[in-house]
Amino acid sequence: MLARHHDPIAAIATAPGRGAVGIVRVSGKGLGVLVEAVCGRTLRPREATYLPFRDAVGQPIDQGLALFFPAPHSYTGEDVLELQAHGGPVVLQLLLARCLEAGAQAHPATGQPALPGLRVAQPGEFTERAFLNDKIDLAQAEAIADLIDASTTAAARSASRSLTGAFSHEIHALRDALIHLRMLVEATLDFPEEEIDFLRKADARGQLSNLKQTLSQVMQRARQGALLREGIKVVIAGQPNAGKSSLLNALAGAELAIVTPIAGTTRDKVQQTIQIEGVPLHIIDTAGLRDSDDEVERIGIARAWDEIAGADAVLFLHDLARRDAMDCRAADAVIESTLAEKLPSSVPVIDVWNKVDCVPGAAQPASAGRAAVHLSARTGEGLDALRRILLEVAGWQSAPEGVYIARARHVQALRTVQQHLEEAAAQLDALGPALDLLAEELRLAQNALSSITGEFSSDDLLGVIFSSFCIGK
Repeated sequence: MLARHHDPIAAIATAPGRGAVGIVRVSGKGLGVLVEAVCGRTLRPREATYLPFRDAVGQPIDQGLALFFPAPHSYTGEDVLELQAHGGPVVLQLLLARCLEAGAQAHPATGQPALPGLRVAQPGEFTERAFLNDKIDLAQAEAIADLIDASTTAAARSASRSLTGAFSHEIHALRDALIHLRMLVEATLDFPEEEIDFLRKADARGQLSNLKQTLSQVMQRARQGALLREGIKVVIAGQPNAGKSSLLNALAGAELAIVTPIAGTTRDKVQQTIQIEGVPLHIIDTAGLRDSDDEVERIGIARAWDEIAGADAVLFLHDLARRDAMDCRAADAVIESTLAEKLPSSVPVIDVWNKVDCVPGAAQPASAGRAAVHLSARTGEGLDALRRILLEVAGWQSAPEGVYIARARHVQALRTVQQHLEEAAAQLDALGPALDLLAEELRLAQNALSSITGEFSSDDLLGVIFSSFCIGK
């Protein structure tokens, strides 16, 4: 631990602003002196006590509930004091200042500060203490932030599942199986004179195959969890007046973008996050793509292409009512060509033929091997089909069982494990396997697994993760 990890810390643990109840939280070693100074008495562990919170001269600042959690049976693993007061910003600031003041006061017996080093907590520092004191692992710590930030019901439930340790349990099971396989390889390396093929008799190939199969299942659930957390960025692109803003409004169920018959109405991006079966989709409406002499519109079109270049999926909107017009077909061809240049082949493009209500009975034009949908943004016809296609291109499986919240770094770590296991399998299948290389691949796979739960992590990674938390958590 760093020196700052031993300091007692205090913070307002509720969101800024006015509310019915606000909480001030303190964590550190030996908080008994602070408890008596602020509460005027000792507190029974884990029992809510209604009393006045007193200032330095004994006058009440407020009245509320005080809870004391002695170490190690607390959120952080240290002594924790929580003061639940009325949720006014001034009251909470007074309570926080009183805690800091009481910590700095000299102890009657020693003359030293009652709580040396008591300071305001940094973002995420309470949860960081919980991680450092082995109350939770890193994946569970991240799940706390994800539960707070969850934008859909499915994401919240998956984050709760991760917080209870479902994801960590699977990672630990993989790690234990990997350690057992490493033990066999190391035994073969350490005792070659025994002339016993440890690897063959212990079915090392079978064990490695089972590991790879289990890893594949964990990766699938982790990808689904990452999708619940991150969602996908979907950009609506196409010519002016194709109905892009109308489609955004229809998907969002609200009039977010201005819709007029005038070409070039949308000058800048308009973004809205919607959810389909719990998956967040960040839908972005952009300026119509065309050549323009209007400086403002040109800037909007340039920004549209920037958004398209960073998309996870693109809805290429076509005007079904004008599909046979030469100028419309030529403009679509130019957009098609530019999309091919700017987009990686892995980014799906969905052809959306809009205004089916204006051309009743029109056959859906053929698309070059791509997903396509026939719809009306005005009437809503075909929107359900578009939603299904968006879930398909996102890789979502309907109502998956046992999905836990995951982050991009978790998925990347699991991919790294998979690569090392593939290399290990190649070494094991070789006629004369290089056991030292096999052992190294297994070691690297174990390190990648351990980075998920924080058993093998850099301080820089921890700093990035916990700095994203709110103060007081």
